[in-house]
Amino acid sequence: MKCMYCGCIDSKVIDSRSTEDGTIIRRRRECVNCGKRFTTYETVENTPIFVIKSDGARQAFDPEKIKRGIIKACEKRPVPASAIDKLVDDIQKKIYNSLLQEIPSKEIGEMVCEGLKDIDEVAYVRFASVYRSFTDSTSFIKELEKFVNKDKKK
Repeated sequence: MKCMYCGCIDSKVIDSRSTEDGTIIRRRRECVNCGKRFTTYETVENTPIFVIKSDGARQAFDPEKIKRGIIKACEKRPVPASAIDKLVDDIQKKIYNSLLQEIPSKEIGEMVCEGLKDIDEVAYVRFASVYRSFTDSTSFIKELEKFVNKDKKK
C-alpha cells in the first residue's frame, strides 16, 4: 500500500479489525520509510448485476426492492422480520453465487415465491397474485388448489 505522506510502496500492518457487520476490514499501517501511520479499508469488490425486466429494460439489482415486495405481501401476517431478512439474504446469495451478470426478473420472482411458500401461504398467494398477474378468478383459484392438493398429499 502506497504511503500517502512520502509515496513509499512498503508499509507494514500494525492492526486489523473488521467492522461490526464484517463487510469491511480496517487496517492500521505504518510506512517503513517515514514511519507515519495511516488507515486503509478493504472491501469485497462486487460486480454489478442487472435485472432484465419483462419489457427488456435493465436495472441494477437491488435487494431492498425484493424486501419491500416481501414486506408488502406479509403485511398484517404473523411473519417475523428475521424470516423476511433471511429470505432476502438467501435470494441475494443465490443470485451472487450464480455468477451471472444479468438475471431475468421472472427468476427472482420465482425465488421469492418459493421462499414465501415455506414462510406463509397467505403471503405467498398475495405475492403470486401480483407477480403472476392473475387476470381472473380462475387463475387465482388454480393457484389456491395447488396448496389444497399439496396438503391432501401429506
